[in-house]
Amino acid sequence: MGYLKYTQYVYIAFAVYFIYDGVTKMNEGAESYPLSFVIAGMAIFMFFFRRKFVKKFDDRNKKQ
Repeated sequence: MGYLKYTQYVYIAFAVYFIYDGVTKMNEGAESYPLSFVIAGMAIFMFFFRRKFVKKFDDRNKKQ
């Protein structure tokens, strides 16, 4: 399950993209820019959640 350590960084990439998307939409005057910031916030939350899950999973495997 080594790939779990690296998939958490995909969420950071999504967050960066959606922050960029939100800023460009906000500067253009589009009304849908808050949705981009909400998705970016969720992606950041998922990054930290996955990171905690991977640490918990590794600690459990070390004890066995």
